[in-house]
Amino acid sequence: MGMTTDVHVRELRYFAAVAEELHFTRAAERLYVSQPALSKQIRALERQLGAELFRRDRQGVTLTEAGTALLPHARRVLADWTEGAAAVEAARAARRGTLVVGMSTSPGRGGLLPAIRSRFTAAHPEAVLRLRQMTWEDPTAGLSDGTADVAYVWLPLPDADRYAWTVLAEEPRLVALPETHPLAARGEIDFADLTDEPFLALPPESGVLRDFWLALDERRALGGPDARPPRVGAEISGTEETYEALVAGLGICFVATGNAPLITLGGVVTRPVRGLAPSRYALARRREDEGRTLVRGYVEACRRVAART
Repeated sequence: MGMTTDVHVRELRYFAAVAEELHFTRAAERLYVSQPALSKQIRALERQLGAELFRRDRQGVTLTEAGTALLPHARRVLADWTEGAAAVEAARAARRGTLVVGMSTSPGRGGLLPAIRSRFTAAHPEAVLRLRQMTWEDPTAGLSDGTADVAYVWLPLPDADRYAWTVLAEEPRLVALPETHPLAARGEIDFADLTDEPFLALPPESGVLRDFWLALDERRALGGPDARPPRVGAEISGTEETYEALVAGLGICFVATGNAPLITLGGVVTRPVRGLAPSRYALARRREDEGRTLVRGYVEACRRVAART
């Protein structure tokens, strides 16, 4: 058996792919290598083991007894190797200690971010915090695809059971409209008076969050079974676009009190709305990451700062 000490992980990966596909061309495609290169590696492995692993005939490719015997062990080695590589990556990440914080609208809100950052950094001086601005297409601000470790989000979240969150602010939803709009003359507006207006909507990908900012629940409660769906005047995927669409008169939209300053630039006003549930702004994380030191640390810093306000 002295011969086999030089078998490489790559050769086992090639062997497993052929064993699973039972087809050299398909296995080569799956591995992104040329078929001749794959055949050559398999022949080299067979030479090292002193046994034929595959029978190749006109019917196709089948495993020999030796190949069948090797397969579960090859799979185990590959799985162990994958785990080993992941452990090395995790160790490197822990040393670097980077925490990626996702957000689609800046929290603002009385210096929330800097206060949380300084509290977190005091407790974890070695950690690196990275802020990532995400588009409104992803209501989880990077949590769902793993590009963020924690994220500032608006509730509700799609697939809510995947996440845990800490509510940072509960704010009334105001309506934003062009100052020339007839309803802008009122100090406060009834939700019922807004249902026929064209609305600015988040991208369809944002799912339940789009529904929330279109106030679908309130619409249904008001209209019963024959509630009219909202008229969408335009789709918006960022703050600037929202402002431009409002000024252009493409539609009106609801906005959290804390975000009103971002769009009440020239020509746009906000008014309180009667009959509308408040919006909730939260720091969220994936449930499976609740135990991670830096995630826990950031959540803790966040809770303390929120409790102080």
